[in-house]
Formats: sequence, structure tokens, C-alpha cells
Amino acid sequence: MSGAMGAAGGDRSGRTGGAHGSAGSAGGSGPQEGGYTVTDTRQAPHQPPSAYAPPQPPGTPGSAAAAGVRRPRPAARSVPRTRKARLRVAKADPWSVMKVSFLLSIALGICTIVAVAVLWMVLDTMGVFSTVGSTINDATSTDNGKGGFDLVSFLSLSRVLTFTTIIAVIDVVLATALATLGSFIYNLSAGFVGGVELTLAEDE
Repeated sequence: MSGAMGAAGGDRSGRTGGAHGSAGSAGGSGPQEGGYTVTDTRQAPHQPPSAYAPPQPPGTPGSAAAAGVRRPRPAARSVPRTRKARLRVAKADPWSVMKVSFLLSIALGICTIVAVAVLWMVLDTMGVFSTVGSTINDATSTDNGKGGFDLVSFLSLSRVLTFTTIIAVIDVVLATALATLGSFIYNLSAGFVGGVELTLAEDE
């Protein structure tokens, strides 16, 4: 009988100790292992701040400000730029200058001949030559009406065109020679001063 009472007392003391142990583990900050208290050091993951405020329902005081923050800025108007380039004419080829000046002088001579022919026809149609010729003839004639200067026969179309052609040919020769000589002089001066600088601009 004494053995049964001892077993019941041991069973009761074991239940009391187990209840106290569970209460102690529940009231402590963490589980105990080997006499030390273990605490949980894990933290929540870091979240970077959002660039924009979270959307708010309409009617909230901060919704208008949030909408203003998220509104994109208007794009700036593109202004057309002008690209510029500075160039320098360091040398002029005398042969190319002679060819170009020769062709231009020929074209100028042809235009001169055509312009003179058209002008003569217009003046002849208006009667300028006959009127002026009669006046000069009366002024230079003698008492018998002879020996006057005939302007109409002197300024005939064939004679005028002949004089104009001779002048045009002389102009072609002189213009070509002067342009070629000018290219040589320019090359000599460009060797000392560097030549003529040009600024070219291009609109995009």
C-alpha cells in the first residue's frame, strides 16, 4: 500500500512540474536551450519607397495632389538647328578657271549680239533712224542739198552686227585672259594669307 501511495505521489509531482514548465515556456520571450534564451532575429524584407503615391479613391483630399504628381510634363518643342561649316578656298586651278571664263564670255557675247539685233529692230520700227538721219542730213548738207551724212545707210543692220561681233570676240579673249591671270594672282596671295574663308549653313 505504501508503494501505491508513492507511485501516485510521483505521478502527481510529475504533472505539477510539467504544468509549471509549460507555463514558464509560454510566459518567456523564447524557448530555452541549455539555460540560454533564444530570440527570433529575423526581420521583414526591405521595401524601397515608391516613386509615386498609391492611388486614392476620388473625393479624398490627397487624391488631387497625387494626380498632379503623376501627371507627365509636356514635351519641349524642338527648335530647328542650323549646321554651319567653315571652308577655305586655298587654291584655284588656272586651267579650270580659263575653261569656265571662256564659256561664260562666249555666252555673254552671244547675248550681246542678240540684244543689239533686237534693239536695232525696235528702233527701226519706231522710225528713230529715219528721223534722226534726216535731221543730220539736213544739218550737214550744202546749199544744193548734196554732201549730207546718211545715218540710215551707216547704221545698217549688217554693219551694226559686224561691229557687235568684233566687240564680242575681243571681250571673249580679254575676259578669258584676265580670269586666268587672276587665278594665278589668287594662288600667290593665298600662299601668304591662307585664302578666302567661306561659311556654309544647312538648315535641318
